[in-house]
Amino acid sequence: MRLTTGLLPLAASAFALQHDGTQIPLEPSTAILSWPLTLDTIPLLGFGTWNLKGDNVSEAVSWAIQTGYRHIDCAAAYGNEKEVGRGIADGLLKTGLKREDLWITSKLWNDHHGTTAPQTAIDTTLRNLGLTYLDLYHMHWPVSQSPLIHKNTIEYLPTWSSMVLLHSKGLARHIGVSNFSPTQLRDLLAHSPVAPYAHQMELHPYLQQAAWLDFHEEHGIHVTAYSPLAGSNPTYGKYPEGLEPLLNNTVLREIAGERGCTPAQVALAWGMGRGTSVIPKSQHKGRIEEDFGSAGCELGEGDVERIGGLGTVKYRFNNPSEDWGVDLYEGLEGV
Repeated sequence: MRLTTGLLPLAASAFALQHDGTQIPLEPSTAILSWPLTLDTIPLLGFGTWNLKGDNVSEAVSWAIQTGYRHIDCAAAYGNEKEVGRGIADGLLKTGLKREDLWITSKLWNDHHGTTAPQTAIDTTLRNLGLTYLDLYHMHWPVSQSPLIHKNTIEYLPTWSSMVLLHSKGLARHIGVSNFSPTQLRDLLAHSPVAPYAHQMELHPYLQQAAWLDFHEEHGIHVTAYSPLAGSNPTYGKYPEGLEPLLNNTVLREIAGERGCTPAQVALAWGMGRGTSVIPKSQHKGRIEEDFGSAGCELGEGDVERIGGLGTVKYRFNNPSEDWGVDLYEGLEGV
């Protein structure tokens, strides 16, 4: 696993990642559109939009862009892509930036798996976001949901083939997966000439998954960490009994005091120091700015080791296996 030691100055690396993995290039004759000169690599620091609700979603996204975020993470399942799209447009207007200055990610939901439905899904996402292309389009889960009977099944190979076509049409500059198990990812790699550019998964000091990260580095697949602040998202409810909320954790609080950072900034800086993108979310101006400040939070080798010690917890907050009636995360920590 890529792990930087000594001090970790992240202010520059938060905006771009040197990534060796590539998708199959488009031939001019097969591309629907020509992409402008744009971000080549996914920024390490992103702004998440999961659970952004209410009247100020657009304002929050716009403020994130004004604050300096250049990576916005979206998904059809979040139910807010129209509001997020308005925020992107407003942020671009107020900063004088162009579309190609941002990295926009979205995700295909389970009810649009298969050979034809992904085309409809990405068309809707692009329309809602007010865009003509995505920088990255993930398969949200390796799960197909029948919209008629609401039955869930593990399915990803036919859907991945459809996503490859979306890439070849110029609708997504890169394609990726999310929430795959080792068996599922190996199976995909064995059956497709196009490897995922990125894999989005739950990662934080309480769920570190070091060996799983090593696998991705070996195969040139970038990793984005969702829920990088562990169970701070209200969707997860209360922490399990006996587990201290991450942002109250004594280790993070001590490091924060020593480094002049906040516990949230320490957790995010640790995640970026591992080479993973992190996508914290907030609808509060101060917290948006605080999270962005993680780009300047410098951790020492000893800090990294102390945070590494929290990995014995191995607690996963997001696991819909029981509700969906399918087995997820086989062979991974926190199951």
